[in-house]
Amino acid sequence: MADNELLKKVQSKANIWLNSDIDEKSKKEIENLLNNNEPELIESFYKDLEFGTGGLRGIMGPGTNRMNIYTVGMATQGLSNYLKKQFDDIKQIKVAIAYDSRNNSKLFAEKTASVFSANGIKVYLFENLRPTPELSFAIRNFGCQSGIVVTASHNPKEYNGYKVYWDDGGQIINPHDKNIIEEVKKITNIADIQFDDTLKNIEIIGEKIDKIYLKELSKLSLNPKVIKNQKDLKIVYTPIHGTGVELVPKALKAYGFENITIVEEQKIPDGNFPTVKSPNPEEPAALELALKKAKEIDADIVMATDPDGDRVGIAVKNISNEFILLNGNQAAALLINYLISQWKATGKLKGKEYIVKTIVTSELLKDIADKYNVECYDVLTGFKYIADIIKQKEGEKKFIGGGEESYGYLAGEFVRDKDAVMSCALLAETAAMAKEKGKTLYQELIDIYIEFGFYKEKLISVVRKGKKGAEEIQEMMDNFRNNPPQTINNSNVMLIHDFLKQKTFDQISHLRYEINLPKSNVLQFILKDGSKISVRPSGTEPKIKFYFGVHENLETRENFDKMNNLLDEKIDYIVKSLGINL
Repeated sequence: MADNELLKKVQSKANIWLNSDIDEKSKKEIENLLNNNEPELIESFYKDLEFGTGGLRGIMGPGTNRMNIYTVGMATQGLSNYLKKQFDDIKQIKVAIAYDSRNNSKLFAEKTASVFSANGIKVYLFENLRPTPELSFAIRNFGCQSGIVVTASHNPKEYNGYKVYWDDGGQIINPHDKNIIEEVKKITNIADIQFDDTLKNIEIIGEKIDKIYLKELSKLSLNPKVIKNQKDLKIVYTPIHGTGVELVPKALKAYGFENITIVEEQKIPDGNFPTVKSPNPEEPAALELALKKAKEIDADIVMATDPDGDRVGIAVKNISNEFILLNGNQAAALLINYLISQWKATGKLKGKEYIVKTIVTSELLKDIADKYNVECYDVLTGFKYIADIIKQKEGEKKFIGGGEESYGYLAGEFVRDKDAVMSCALLAETAAMAKEKGKTLYQELIDIYIEFGFYKEKLISVVRKGKKGAEEIQEMMDNFRNNPPQTINNSNVMLIHDFLKQKTFDQISHLRYEINLPKSNVLQFILKDGSKISVRPSGTEPKIKFYFGVHENLETRENFDKMNNLLDEKIDYIVKSLGINL
């Protein structure tokens, strides 16, 4: 489509909105775009927001490609229509709604509740902000058919989002995600949205469900005696202005930890996230204040949760007694190793247990599971696929835990999404066990590497914003798919997993194998030296992501630093070999 055709299209869409029954503030903003800001007009209206791996997410503002009460309303009307079709045999369809600390989250949640109410759907709406995992729990607790959490997770402050859950407490997957999109597309006019100003079908929930959730979470503790011995473990925690402040300290205290220091500057929920550039626990800058406090009090562990409380980043002291941040793969390895080993020690392993990880998460988790004859399932990126495995295996096998490299972890089966509240409690217990054995978490991690091999991972995200950026990302994927490298860093490519074609290509035997996973625009290259490179566009952000995994044997703790540097160099050479342009 030529640029002038695109402009005419967006102008037409903008004028439809301008002449509809929207609020005056939105009308003025659209008029300003039409008269003064053509580039932003195009970005705001050139497409409709779509569901990605997590649902609806975008920059807040007026327009079809922005998060606002009308796009949220359209999504909710479409979802309402779909729920009524899917559950036409249920007398009262029920949904639960939660929201985080972001700007407009409460407004979007209330408007969502209003639309559901107008459609005759019963709503359980949290009284104020709550972590995403509690929303998943509430769906199951109240026997809901669906649920919504209003959040943009760790995105910058300009963003907000809308994640849709199904009756199992997990995020929607195929076919429901695509079917809901089709229903939303049918809502072509803002006038199609039903709003209920009386809010007649809405029940406010809060403290009572908190207590039930925390009680279930406490049952996951495997070593209360160890925690009692280490109750003074020095924990520094920051919610980074988000929802974690509601439940993480309570969960830690419920486990028996008494020495918890909360970062005061980041304790107050604030959608502007004034103390950080980005509220992302993956980024060192987000933990700067927490690390400062940890140094002051000589803490044992630092934990930071993202705004909606489903992901956690941790920092521990290294051999030189300096705090370092662990990546998501390292934290997952510590947690999974602790869970499985303690299930074994307490006689809970019966031969029908399993863990789940995503295809881009460290293979170290599988090695740990293999040692204890615990099955390990690989799924596509997105915790909704981990939840789906739990749903499939429910009643047949027992889920121990799971995780993904992007700082999301889960144990037990009563929540069906990554849970930072739970993870904080269990990682603190993992640290307590290490201390009981006279070790730090860092030493525990190195000992895992000595036993199973030193796995080193790195993620590089190439950002390409807007319509042009999306096209460039697709071009990169097409090039890797149609012209795959034969060697990377002088190591032959042995296998190519193409999850879009659902085929594995053996480059040596030239045989083809089926991949029994849903279609996804992901490529994975397995090298002769054991390295693993994965490439995928983000489903929620304007990025293409490159995941690198390498490993070598590690014989002693003393060799750790040397091997760590060698593996870093190996990843750097792989990056250069692929010609990745940041």
